[in-house]
Amino acid sequence: MNAKKKTAPDFETAMVELEDLVNKIEDGNLPLEESLKEFEKGIKLSRICQQALTNAEQRVKILTADGEQDFVVDSEE
Repeated sequence: MNAKKKTAPDFETAMVELEDLVNKIEDGNLPLEESLKEFEKGIKLSRICQQALTNAEQRVKILTADGEQDFVVDSEE
């Protein structure tokens, strides 16, 4: 077998694809079966986006956990 494993798109790519799918489905010109296939793709893309956002949030928490005081801004009055 000569099957290539697909890698998940990055966040930005997944968001663009998801927006395109939403527009395509909302146009209402697709047959039911094709709409369902596109909807399934959209669910997968939304999960990719959600996971990317969760990962980014975790990274921010890790980066700011040790240095929270580094982000305090002194106001000059």
